[in-house]
Amino acid sequence: MSRAIASYSPILRAPAGTTLYVSGQIPLLPSGDLLSATLTDEVNLVLANLEAVLATESATLADVVKTSVFLIDPANYLEMDTAYRARFGDPLPAREAVIVAGLPMGARVEISAIAVVS
Repeated sequence: MSRAIASYSPILRAPAGTTLYVSGQIPLLPSGDLLSATLTDEVNLVLANLEAVLATESATLADVVKTSVFLIDPANYLEMDTAYRARFGDPLPAREAVIVAGLPMGARVEISAIAVVS
């Protein structure tokens, strides 16, 4: 799991102890370098990073109830959606996808999540 690159917590358990708020993950390699590959590969690494952060609280992608996806190019939406869908089971989490002017370190995609655990 990569270190945070700015002022945020990678994951935070809500006071009630059942909701996890996971900060946005970008396609960072363990070395801290940004992956430069196909968008599919980048989305897969983002979701692997998300899984690694969730695992620190004994959670998985199956516990995710909401995600926010940030893309810098609307032309990448379909490729992102296909890669995203391949990693989540049914029912899919609620989600919005937002086109933004830029992301940290020049990333093309970032995904944050809310998970509920017992």
